[in-house]
Amino acid sequence: MTNNPKHTSSPTGPGEDAARALYDDLTDDLLYDPAIGRATMMGYPCVRLAGQFVASYDKAGCLIVKLPSHRVTELITAGSGEPFAPAGKVFREWVAIPTVDRRLWESVLAEAVTFARKNLNDSR
Repeated sequence: MTNNPKHTSSPTGPGEDAARALYDDLTDDLLYDPAIGRATMMGYPCVRLAGQFVASYDKAGCLIVKLPSHRVTELITAGSGEPFAPAGKVFREWVAIPTVDRRLWESVLAEAVTFARKNLNDSR
């Protein structure tokens, strides 16, 4: 994920700063819901809904979201996402979004919140 040409710059340059700022801005907007809070996952910032993983941000400047596996496949096939595979293990319900795009990130974050709510309701 670190050498993706879709990134606006190298992971240590201004593009990552813009990506992190966008992540912070968009996830701040989710905090109106008292069930949503900030945490960490694998050492990276993340957002959870009542303990359910919603999204994270990685060192490569990608937004990481948890979505239904068919949606992950759609995003990867469309070229909007990449498999999320920390330490080489692919997580079928997680996708990395390497392109810093406010509309895309807002959309997949909303989908991730909906998916987390559904999983939360299904587990009750």
